[in-house]
Amino acid sequence: MITPPSPPPNDKSESFFDYLNTLGRRKKMKEEKEVEELEEEGKNAIDGPTLNPAIESDPHEYILNEYEERSMLEPSANENSGYKELTQILCNWIGDELSEERIIVKNLQEDLYDGQILGKLVEKLSGQKLDVIEVTQNEDLQKYKLRVVLETANRHLGLQTRWNSIKWTVEGIHNKNPVEIVHLCVALIRHYRAPIRLPENVAVNVVVVQKREGQLHTRTVSEQLSGTYDELGMRIEPRDAFDTLFDHAPDKLQMVKRSLVNFVNRHLTRINIECYSGPSGQELDPNQFSDGLLIVFLMGMLEGYFVPLGNIYTTSTDPLADTLTGKETALSPDNYINCSPINKLHNVNVAFQLMEDAGIYVSKVRAEDIVNADLKSVLRVLYTVFNKYKHV
Repeated sequence: MITPPSPPPNDKSESFFDYLNTLGRRKKMKEEKEVEELEEEGKNAIDGPTLNPAIESDPHEYILNEYEERSMLEPSANENSGYKELTQILCNWIGDELSEERIIVKNLQEDLYDGQILGKLVEKLSGQKLDVIEVTQNEDLQKYKLRVVLETANRHLGLQTRWNSIKWTVEGIHNKNPVEIVHLCVALIRHYRAPIRLPENVAVNVVVVQKREGQLHTRTVSEQLSGTYDELGMRIEPRDAFDTLFDHAPDKLQMVKRSLVNFVNRHLTRINIECYSGPSGQELDPNQFSDGLLIVFLMGMLEGYFVPLGNIYTTSTDPLADTLTGKETALSPDNYINCSPINKLHNVNVAFQLMEDAGIYVSKVRAEDIVNADLKSVLRVLYTVFNKYKHV
């Protein structure tokens, strides 16, 4: 059988090179589609746990150790007017503080996570120059710098991991956790008494993911980001008996002072420490409590334990140190302990933690108020302790 000759080439048909170009375009389109699908899968893997708390994916897809937790904001937070107002105020505040540096903060998570702007803010607020490199793109160096910045901030805030439940971490800030970043900024703005009124009682829902026995478990909790404050950043509480005593019954106030001095001395004299009460026995001097040590020692005596000296700041004029050498010490105004304000704040926070562990909670008092020797705050603390242990 004779095969007929092939028809002559048609000018409209694809040439060999046109055919190759067509194959190339098809391959490129296929690759681009695959890239888009991979990007979509990656986006779903990242956003999925946030958008849908009921996580059904394989736990091994998540970098979580056993019993490790990860938290994230619910998407509804973006529609929370109080949260949006709070974050915008914090951005504006940081920008105002660092205006001389010509720094503008538009997004707390994106601008503070690497520690550069946060470091400048802590330097400006504390007046302390940080020994860290200025700019770095290296992740390990960023975390090191952030650690130095947070340790400095915690020290000025009177916080220490061992004794306080700190609401921010190096990992959390560097991973752009918005809740931790806002908690830190609110703590700084309150501590340094910035003349700014924050939106009150702002709360957001947070999805907490925990890995247990190889499975991911989720729960949703409400996280309080701000409370109710006055114009100086103090948490507003209802008036109490001490407000009334100071305003309307100064004679009874002296009796309360005398009773509290006697209560403190009755327990502290067991370790040869005496709270100076003046010639009339009524002059309770709040400066004696401003370093927190008397409250720390008092809680130790009342609860029956010895407070390790390594957990608090003391000096060579520490009355407890004198006690250990057999020297009796009375805390007269000329014998106050010479601690720096930062060390005093740490000691007072330790005292507050010891009180909290004993189930004692004092309203209307900040650690800074005790350090500043606010008489009404000192009386509130001592009376609350007295009220629990008055029969001891």
